[in-house]
Amino acid sequence: MTGMDARFLGIADLGEAPPVAVVVDVMRAFTVAAWAFAQGAKEIVLAESPAEALALKVRHPDWVTLKDGPPAPGFDAVNSPGLLRSIDLGGRTVVQKTTAGTVGALAVKEAPLVLCAGFVVAEATARLLRTRGSDSVTFVVTGDDGRADEDLACAQYIARRATEAETDATEFLRRAAASRAAAELAEGVRQGVHPDDVALCLELDRFPFAMVATSEDSLMVLRPCAAPSPTDDAPI
Repeated sequence: MTGMDARFLGIADLGEAPPVAVVVDVMRAFTVAAWAFAQGAKEIVLAESPAEALALKVRHPDWVTLKDGPPAPGFDAVNSPGLLRSIDLGGRTVVQKTTAGTVGALAVKEAPLVLCAGFVVAEATARLLRTRGSDSVTFVVTGDDGRADEDLACAQYIARRATEAETDATEFLRRAAASRAAAELAEGVRQGVHPDDVALCLELDRFPFAMVATSEDSLMVLRPCAAPSPTDDAPI
């Protein structure tokens, strides 16, 4: 794969559905989603609103509901990888509602291919783009109205890795570590936070899978997708 037309847009800047969308939320929605799969979750339903998440919980009492911020009635967990990593989610369906990541994914739900990503699944995501031969990809920078540098840095890194497999992550991770979101998490400005959250969000390639979201029965459902092995990659 020699070239890729990559666009980096905030949620408000999206127009018609792109052919391929990579929705990036490093701190913390899609780091949390990856951890949920690592903890055994079968699938993640991306909810439109807290009310929808709670309504799904009423219909499916065994589903695990998760949201941003402090604990709240009706929700089983908060949007923190540090807190989620101790929860056994074996075979469970998780319902996730966050302020940026889930909103971004739902904004591109009509796209033929929707990937959700953070640094923890960066290489698997880039490899999937390479093997699909995706020559036009829209990266949705979900945080801070499209200005979140941790999301933009991750998006730019994945875009580079999709076309240049030797791209080094150091500078991209440095930018994410210096972002406003990282500072707010570290300083306790945000609620529902574990002290390890920033470090967990900056763990490069912690997991070997990409995450693909599809529309099913009016819901947007996220599932892990095993990354092709390096030998399966299209030529760079």
